Amino acid sequence: MDTPLIWRSLLSSDKGLQTWLPLSEATADSLLPWRELTNGTSTLFLIFSQDIPTDVVVVVCEARFSLHVFMLVAKSNYFRKLILESKEPVLTKIDLSGIPGGPQIFEKAAKFCYGVNFEITVHNVAALRCAAEYLQMTDLYCDNNLAGRTEDFLAQVALSSLSGAIVVLKSCEDLLPLAEDVKIVQRCVDVVSLKACNEANFPSRTPPNWWAEELSILDIEFFGIILSRMKKRGSNALTLASALITYTERNLRDLVRDHSGKCTKSSDSDDPGLYARERELLQSIVSHLPSEKAAFPINFLCCLLRTAIFVRASNSCKNELEKRISVMLEHVTVDDLLVMSFTYDGERLFDLDSVRKIISGFVEKEKSMGVFGGGDFKESYPVAMHKVAKTVDSYLGEIATYPELTISKFNGIALLVPKGARKFDDDLYRAIDIFLKAHPNLDEIEREKVCSVMDPLKLTYEARLHASQNKRLPVQIVLHALYYDQLKLRSGVDDQPAAAAAATRSQLQSDVSLVRENEALRSELVKMKLYVSDMQKNQGSSTKGASTTSGSRKHSFFSSMSKTLGKLNPFKHGSKDTFHIDNNIGVDVTKPRRRRFSIS
Repeated sequence: MDTPLIWRSLLSSDKGLQTWLPLSEATADSLLPWRELTNGTSTLFLIFSQDIPTDVVVVVCEARFSLHVFMLVAKSNYFRKLILESKEPVLTKIDLSGIPGGPQIFEKAAKFCYGVNFEITVHNVAALRCAAEYLQMTDLYCDNNLAGRTEDFLAQVALSSLSGAIVVLKSCEDLLPLAEDVKIVQRCVDVVSLKACNEANFPSRTPPNWWAEELSILDIEFFGIILSRMKKRGSNALTLASALITYTERNLRDLVRDHSGKCTKSSDSDDPGLYARERELLQSIVSHLPSEKAAFPINFLCCLLRTAIFVRASNSCKNELEKRISVMLEHVTVDDLLVMSFTYDGERLFDLDSVRKIISGFVEKEKSMGVFGGGDFKESYPVAMHKVAKTVDSYLGEIATYPELTISKFNGIALLVPKGARKFDDDLYRAIDIFLKAHPNLDEIEREKVCSVMDPLKLTYEARLHASQNKRLPVQIVLHALYYDQLKLRSGVDDQPAAAAAATRSQLQSDVSLVRENEALRSELVKMKLYVSDMQKNQGSSTKGASTTSGSRKHSFFSSMSKTLGKLNPFKHGSKDTFHIDNNIGVDVTKPRRRRFSIS
């Protein structure tokens, strides 16, 4: 039997090479399905078999492909130019490590050259289109080439739906800049932004924000481009904020949504690479926040700030979040403040600088609004300020038990709120009491420093009653509480005018020093009693006459001591007797009646 011959033709612009390939009958019968190609008026049948020896090796990264030059040249102008321009007589090895998509995509491009069927999907169409551009497999070189096939798939299938366009755009992340050069990125962005706007306004499925879930698979750069394009198309701030929240909760789930942090490593580490990906992502997210301050829930912003502190984000990132929170501080709850104050394990406090900046920013904002509004900020505080004051006091009570909270930090936060913004200091007193209980080793001066942020005259009756029996408080505060109650009982009114309260406060301050002197004398007297008692025991063997003399001397000592103490009457010149005032006549509470402070 005659051996069949298979025709091969190498086509070029300037010459044509024709050869006959002798094949055995068995080889011809075992050929893979052939594919008919039309070139001008002639029809060529290109047939590939493993029995035909390969003549070129294409290297793509770690993969090696043994192929036939004539099959590659038939579809790729890149290979044709490479062979024509090669200085080697026979080109046996070609390096294509730079081809978009890597070995997997080149394998599909090679199959296309050999006429082997493969599937084009939304996941590989962008890479195939870029590979076709790289290998110059365009319709200008050969009809129905790979570039044309991928373009048809993009137009008819991939970009016809929002999900398909998003997947194609996602695959372009590793194909830049070639994916931008062939306009795939631009077409995907146009389709995604348009369809996302339509879904935001008229949802076609549930849940309504499914489109935001789809967008969250994108890189933050592409995601930001989509948001900008949606804004140009008229999307409002709430729509953009919803997409950003969904994106953040999906891509920073451990830090923002689950609040776990996965703190296997401490954030105190000096390793700059620790949480580097999360830090860059968070900073990019914050940079894309809409300018409308109230577009985001306050608890979401607090979670972002806690994450920024934990991953050591840039100061500009933290400052932006602090400003947004301070604008809406009246809507912040104690739990929101606690979120950005503790580590993820809840074992210790973060640096409280951010909390101080937020409170300070809110107070400054309210002051400026009061000035521009023509009001007196010191005399009339807005409702928002009263609400913030109550929140801050409750917040101090929650963090007061932690040893990292020093007196300076405690007082620093408490003093940020103007004293006039607190109608009553009961919540602040509670926080102080918890702090003193959690720090039992404070001396008298330190306890007075802690209590200096509170005004005892602004405590309710129940709080003053508790303070008068509280052994943790310094004597000065107890005296204030007791003295104020006595004045109110004598005046017969529930509340004092502001001027009377100020006068009472001044009188109390002058009385405190006298009480301290009284306490010092009492202490000296106790010591003297102990000394005399010891003397009596040592002289137990003396005669009765000597005992009588000793008793006489003891009596003489106490007589002189009583006279000395009598001269130190603390209210000798500072008070007036008020017993002669009629009950129906108003009493000046700034001038308490003369009373004697006993040393017993």
